[in-house]
Amino acid sequence: MRIAFISDLHSNIHALTSVQRFLSEHIVNSVVVVGDLVGYGASPGPVIDFVQQAGWKVGLGSSDLRVSMAFGERESRRGIADQVLNWTRETLAPEQLEYLRRLPVGGRIMTPVGRIRYFHGAPHDPEARLDLMAPEAQMQELAEQLSSRVVVSAGTHVPFVRTIGDTIFIDPGSVGLSLNHEPGADVIIIDAAGRRPKVSMHKVPYDYSSAAFDIMAWNLPPIIADVIRSGKMGS
Repeated sequence: MRIAFISDLHSNIHALTSVQRFLSEHIVNSVVVVGDLVGYGASPGPVIDFVQQAGWKVGLGSSDLRVSMAFGERESRRGIADQVLNWTRETLAPEQLEYLRRLPVGGRIMTPVGRIRYFHGAPHDPEARLDLMAPEAQMQELAEQLSSRVVVSAGTHVPFVRTIGDTIFIDPGSVGLSLNHEPGADVIIIDAAGRRPKVSMHKVPYDYSSAAFDIMAWNLPPIIADVIRSGKMGS
């Protein structure tokens, strides 16, 4: 039983199509998107349509929430993020916005090695952030509360894996706007068929130039194109 976890697609259709090709070559039983289909990138509609047609499991992300619910600006997110979210909201069709509104906050998957729990941010709040670098005692307490063998949380745009006792904590990174100083789309695959879950991290190359060109063509903030090309915030 092999499950691929991806997150933070951020309207990057070039990265997403490359990830699909990668997964078709690495044979997985299912694909889970841990939120943030939209935001930052230039192709929010095509990304939503792509994920729907693929039939993947999808959880609600913070950008999805803010676009679909038309929340006002927050002090901490003024600037680039809100500028693109406002543009995204105006770009999407009503049925695409409704799809985002209907996304569940997260989900559970039962596997031969135990339960996998996934959500964007925190268990009941897509806009919160789970600190996977917290002290071990704090993480152990969280593991007991969630009662899961694997916990998948997203939002940092940096792939990360940490084992605490019998629980593996994972951040899949980002497909559309990775920030681990290496351009490309992040994918994590969990092999849940043995005695213990096996986690593999992958960086999938894609057409960064075309993704960056789309940003410029739609007059979105040029810094987003820079991040796509470099894999980091700031040159």
